[in-house]
Amino acid sequence: MSHTITSGDLRADRRYDYAQGCLDDGDPDAAAEMAEQTLEIAPRFAPAWFLLGLARETRYLRGGQAGDHHAALRAYAAALDIDPEDAQGARLALVRIGAGEAATAISPGYVRALFDAYAPRFDRHLVEGLSYRGHGLVVDALDAVAGPGTPLGRVIDLGCGTGLVGAALAGRPEHLTGIDLSPGMLAEAGRRGLYQRLVEGELVAVLGAEETGSAECIFAADVVIYVSDFSGMVSGSARVLRAGGRLAFTVQSHSGDGLNLGPDARYAHGDALVRETLAAAGLDLERFEPAVARRENGVDVPGRVIVARRPDRSRLRCRP
Repeated sequence: MSHTITSGDLRADRRYDYAQGCLDDGDPDAAAEMAEQTLEIAPRFAPAWFLLGLARETRYLRGGQAGDHHAALRAYAAALDIDPEDAQGARLALVRIGAGEAATAISPGYVRALFDAYAPRFDRHLVEGLSYRGHGLVVDALDAVAGPGTPLGRVIDLGCGTGLVGAALAGRPEHLTGIDLSPGMLAEAGRRGLYQRLVEGELVAVLGAEETGSAECIFAADVVIYVSDFSGMVSGSARVLRAGGRLAFTVQSHSGDGLNLGPDARYAHGDALVRETLAAAGLDLERFEPAVARRENGVDVPGRVIVARRPDRSRLRCRP
């Protein structure tokens, strides 16, 4: 771990690595002791506070002692105070143990750090390990409404990751832009040579800088699972799409109507919420189908694949 996470003090880093090893070996007592020793040397080292929280949380889950629960809360809160961008995922941990707000649990900083670390092995793990097929689902859904192999003009791939959607499009766009929070993922996408432009940044902010009516199609495969309120993404896409342009995306779903943060640390959106969000952005729903984008622990994760279209008002005719 010290190769990528460092306090700046070799003594603290060694203790941190040992604490992580103890926790991995199922010894939260030793992990907590070594994390505390790390923090004696480097008290502003957020990863060590987060690791201490994990150790205390593990003790609490095993023994049910209120003191361990409170200690975990304090440690996670300290990690978040030191690192408000939350690269470790302290907000998620706080929600997991009964504190904090689910709607703000997944921060852009956490997503960036997660996928930067994940980028080199992303494709193999996701496609082979989780049977991921979200990139194929969104392209197939578009073809179902627009016609197979329809040539595309300017296309935007939101949360492009390593460029799986670009590969699935097989050169059909005249111009392909990929947007992602993670520079590591963008570097992998760039190696494919399929994107004319790659932009690092938060999706809504980057969409806000795009020219109105400039895109033929926008894709977002397995992106909304990290976004609680995706109305900004949808409304931003609606503005950037040309008249008649389409937004194709996937969501993880659940049996309710609202938002749910699952034990897999991903957001699931109810069908009614998705439909309402599209309608509020002025998009016409063309396709809304059950879909399985990936598997977890050998079980299909329920989801939806959706295509929505920006109306072409120029084609509307008034009745005589």
